[in-house]
Amino acid sequence: MNTLKSGDKAPENLGTDQTGKQHKLSDYKGKKLIVFFYPKADTPSCTNEACNLRDNYKMLKDKGYELLGVSADSGKKQQKFIDKYNLPFPLIADEDKAVINAFGVWGPKKFMGRLFDGIHRTTFVIDEQGIVERVIDDVKTKTHAEQILRESD
Repeated sequence: MNTLKSGDKAPENLGTDQTGKQHKLSDYKGKKLIVFFYPKADTPSCTNEACNLRDNYKMLKDKGYELLGVSADSGKKQQKFIDKYNLPFPLIADEDKAVINAFGVWGPKKFMGRLFDGIHRTTFVIDEQGIVERVIDDVKTKTHAEQILRESD
């Protein structure tokens, strides 16, 4: 797993969201962007994380951030997740894992003693020029917005 680090240029292709809209890094030029990767839509920890970001969305926007969530779920599943929890930001349906691999968040994980490959819950804060400013790999799902803002001050 070769995860992007602070100072790296973020990939231009950010994937296709739940509506079929293509997102590119250049679409966000001049804006700060939070790209958060999560293992699976509508699971307990992923829901906590998405809802915390939803609840703090206005504050994040007021600080100049745009948000994109990414998982390997289908566009249909991402749309259901958005509808169920009233999420105000796009979710990338990265079924072929192109974006997940470009950011380097796919790799071996251990859960309940079992080793398997999966998405590592990781958040990238990207500056206005498309450079990775920070990588958060110890995501606190219930207080993630505060974690992002605290570490950016």
